[in-house]
Amino acid sequence: MITMTERLEEYIAVRRSLGYDLSFTARVMRGFTAFADREGADHVTVDLFLRWKESFGKASNNTWSTRLGMVRGFAGWMQGQDARTEVPPAGLIAGKVRRGRPYIYSEAELAAIVVRASKLPSRYGMRGWSCSTLFGLIAVTGLRINEAIALDDDDVDLDEGVITVRRGKNGTARYVPLAPSTVVRLRAYRAERTRLLGPTSSAFFLMETGERPTDCCARYNFALVSQALGLRAPQRFCKHGRGPRIHDLRHTFAVRTIIGWYRKGLDADREMIKLSTYLGHAKPEHTYWYIEAVPELLQLASNRAERTLAAGTSEGDVR
Repeated sequence: MITMTERLEEYIAVRRSLGYDLSFTARVMRGFTAFADREGADHVTVDLFLRWKESFGKASNNTWSTRLGMVRGFAGWMQGQDARTEVPPAGLIAGKVRRGRPYIYSEAELAAIVVRASKLPSRYGMRGWSCSTLFGLIAVTGLRINEAIALDDDDVDLDEGVITVRRGKNGTARYVPLAPSTVVRLRAYRAERTRLLGPTSSAFFLMETGERPTDCCARYNFALVSQALGLRAPQRFCKHGRGPRIHDLRHTFAVRTIIGWYRKGLDADREMIKLSTYLGHAKPEHTYWYIEAVPELLQLASNRAERTLAAGTSEGDVR
C-alpha cells in the first residue's frame, strides 16, 4: 500500500516542478499525512481531516481555514488517482484569512539583528557569518526568505552587482541590483565561506555542515536573535514565540522605499510599478497594500491626495 506521505511527496514534486514554493505548505501537510499514516488511512476523507484537527491542539479558525485549503488542494490532486478521496468542502471551517499588519523595523533594530546574528555560536563561526549576511541581504533587497536561501553561487554576480532570482513565488525569474555596500559584504562572506568550507559550485549560503540553510533553519535562528534582542519573549523548548518575523524585513524594505518616494515628491503610481517588479509581485495591488497597512504611509498618501485636490480646485477657481 502506498502511504499518504508518499502520495504527498509526489504531489509536492509535481507542484514544485510548476514553479510553486511549497515550503510552508509541505511542513503543514507532512503533519497531516503523518497523522493519516498512523491512523492507517490511505485516502483523504472529511472525517480524517476533522480527527486530525481534533488531535492537533488549539488554534484559531483562521489558522484551520488555511490548513483546510492546503488539505483541499492535496485531496483534489489525489482524487484523480483514487476515487475514494473526499475533498473537504471549503466552508467546513468558518474563518477569514486576514493579512496581518507588518512590523516595520527601525534602523537601529535592523543593525542590531545583523550584529546579534553574527554572534550565533558554531564550531567555525560559519553560522554567524551565514545568518547575519542572509538577514542583512533580505533587509536591503526585500527578497523573500526562500528566494534568498535558494540562491546558487552562480546567481550572485558581484562583478556586475546583480542577483538573479531564478524562481520566485510565482515561478518567474527576475534580476535584483545590489548597492555597492551590499556587494562588499557579500564578497567578504563568499571569501570567508570559501576559507572555512572550501570552493563550492552550488549554494551561495551554507551552514557549518556544508549544507544550504533550510526555511526552518533560517526562521529558527531569526527567532533566537529576536529573543536575544527583546523583540520576542524568551521561549522554552526551542519554540519561536510570537513577534516580528523574518518576512517583516521584506515589508520594512518595501515600506521605507515607498516612504522615500513621498518625501522626495516622486510620483508614487509610476514608481510602484518598478517596485512591484523588483519585489516579484504578481500584481501591483499587492504592493499598494503597504499603503493601507502602514499608518505613516497612509497619512503621507492622504496628504499628497489633499494637496493634489486643493491644487486642482485652485486652478478651477482661476478659470
